[in-house]
Amino acid sequence: MISVHRLLPSHAARFQAVRLRGLREAPTAFGASYEEECDQPVTAVAERLATHRDGFILGAFDDDTLVGVVGMQRDRHAKMRHKMVLWGMYVVPEARGGGVGRRLVEEALRQAFATAGVLQVSLGVNAANAPALALYHATGFVSFGLEHGFMIVNGVLQDEVHMVCA
Repeated sequence: MISVHRLLPSHAARFQAVRLRGLREAPTAFGASYEEECDQPVTAVAERLATHRDGFILGAFDDDTLVGVVGMQRDRHAKMRHKMVLWGMYVVPEARGGGVGRRLVEEALRQAFATAGVLQVSLGVNAANAPALALYHATGFVSFGLEHGFMIVNGVLQDEVHMVCA
């Protein structure tokens, strides 16, 4: 049975393992790289989870095994506090196809829109990632732009679709 809830500092090692796996296995899905995060101490990850004041990180658990993660971050500028950004979405391959990603996104949106003053959530997704695009469209996001050459992974330019849910 899959459960989705906010990650706590006690989840730091499991979060870091899933995050690093995602960065390694799906480098075109993230702005960060495995090399940038692989040496981060678990204590730093735990501190990040403990002090995440303007956002949250959710985990999807299959019993006690963390199988997916997603983060939300509220804009810190006063004029843009009505917005949050969905980031770091990843579901381990062996848990895909059973609705884990949809549950993560739906719960992230529910919690975001339950936050006082939040009116919209945005995200960026690799234009070649058809399953992610389908998931985001199915959960209420609409595309509003395409950024060509958003990032370079292994020498190849990657395009990004910008999406919003209001």
